[in-house]
Amino acid sequence: MSTLNSIIAVYKTHKQAEAAIKDLQEAGVDMQSLSIAAKDTHTDEHVVGYYNAGDRMKYWGKLGAFWGGFWGLLFGSAMFAIPGIGPILVAGPLVAWIVAGLEGAVVVGGVSAIGAGLVSIGIPKDSVLQYDIALKTDQFLLLVHGTPDQVSRAKAIIEGTQHSSYTVHGETVFA
Repeated sequence: MSTLNSIIAVYKTHKQAEAAIKDLQEAGVDMQSLSIAAKDTHTDEHVVGYYNAGDRMKYWGKLGAFWGGFWGLLFGSAMFAIPGIGPILVAGPLVAWIVAGLEGAVVVGGVSAIGAGLVSIGIPKDSVLQYDIALKTDQFLLLVHGTPDQVSRAKAIIEGTQHSSYTVHGETVFA
């Protein structure tokens, strides 16, 4: 029997990632199990800024509507300055996993802050390095982490989206 814990999909554009999130939401996937991360490099001729307003973060910039919508929809938001990658925007439970991974000294050589968060939930280091490369090249990571049923349901939806790639992560258990 195979236990699925996470699925991570990579999208080339914010429009593709946004469409996938809408598909997941419309299918009833629990939005608290979903995270998104992307590099914040789109600053040409646009003011970029972050501030807290009540219980959530606000963003000014070229992709302001994109991020603003998710920060209201997903659980948690943050901006991390990661050496070698640059500023990364994150929304969803991945924020807490990154903080826990950094505080718990889970960081493994060659793994970024995003990688620390992913390693802390069982994503293999070689996959984490691929996700860091995707972020460096301005792609969007979409993560669903949950029960095997939740991840299997999300996988069926993600397969029908315009992703560059996706990988299901979990443990194989023999009964």
